[in-house]
This record gives sequence, C-alpha cells and structure tokens, in this order.
Amino acid sequence: MILALDTSTAACTAALFDGSGMCIARREEVIGRGHSERLVPMIADLLEGRSAQRIIVGVGPGSFTGIRVGIAAAHGLAIGWNAGIAGMSSLALLAAAADSEVAVAVIGGHGELFVQEFSASGDAVTQIRNLVPAIAAATTQAQLVIGSGAQQLVAARGWGEAREAWPSATDALKLPESLRTLAPKPVYARAPDARAKEAA
Repeated sequence: MILALDTSTAACTAALFDGSGMCIARREEVIGRGHSERLVPMIADLLEGRSAQRIIVGVGPGSFTGIRVGIAAAHGLAIGWNAGIAGMSSLALLAAAADSEVAVAVIGGHGELFVQEFSASGDAVTQIRNLVPAIAAATTQAQLVIGSGAQQLVAARGWGEAREAWPSATDALKLPESLRTLAPKPVYARAPDARAKEAA
C-alpha cells in the first residue's frame, strides 16, 4: 500500500492506496494551524492498524511549519515500517485536481504568492516563483487559477477564473512520476524569515 500526505497549506490531507493504485481511505480537514497536533491522529484513524510499503509526502512550497511537520511524520513512519519514501510537489498536487491547463497560486508570507503553471497532463511548464500578486499577474497565462491565492492573482490580472482549493492527497498518483519522486525534504522557494546573525 501507499500512504500519501500533505500539510503544506491550511489543509491536512492523507490518503491510502492499495496495490492497484485505488484510493481505499482518505482523511481531509482544513485546520489552518495545528498540523503537528492533528496529523498523526488523522493518519492513525486512516490506517486502522494497516501499514504502507511506500510513503509520498508533500514537500511544498507553502507553510514552513506545515511542510516540516508532514516530512517529519513521513520519515518517522518510513523508519517504523521500513518503507520507501519520496516527496511530491504540493503545487502539482493542487494542479492535479484541475485536469486542465492551470496556474497554481498559494498564499506565502509577506504578501507574496507561490505561483507555478502546469499543462493539462500535469507537467510543470514554469518554475516555482515567489512573487507579489502584481508581478505574479504578469507571469501567468492560464485562464484557470487555483489555490488559496487564486482570488488575489486573478484580481491583480483583471481576468481569468479563480478557484479556491486545497491540496488533496487523493490526487497524489495523478502526478507525473517526476513530481512525485522528489527528495523528501522541504522545498521552501524563499528564504526563511529567521536569519543567523552575521559574524562581527
């Protein structure tokens, strides 16, 4: 079995797939904060005593804390189960729900958005960018924009369809293999707010 999970946004999502790739159990909640308290009980409820041979975890970009919580949980389970582990693009996971050419826009910090465009087949056609909405507006071409920052991006562009959405682990196996076999480590796409002091 395969366990997929993502905690990169306000949503906490997990799904369990059987050997044929069919989703046999899922849990999804939009919780805002508190992933560290909610994720492990959610997974335990999902598994009902079962284990997985492979784990796919969302690696971002998105919430710094949320990403770390999900990856830490995935690594812990992988060790306990002696399971394989890989990362998946959290933006691609959002795009997978669209089944069309789409721009993904997720709210980041400091009034900026994480943006990336995907083809109808789910392949990334642009690099991940971290931009203020006005600049992001000039770099996206897809009519449909999905994600927590979709409304901001479409408003800045003045055209397009905005669809607020959250990643769903049930879409994990829709991702192109290259976007679900990433290294299981955070993709922050911007520098952390806390910085080490420079030496005098």
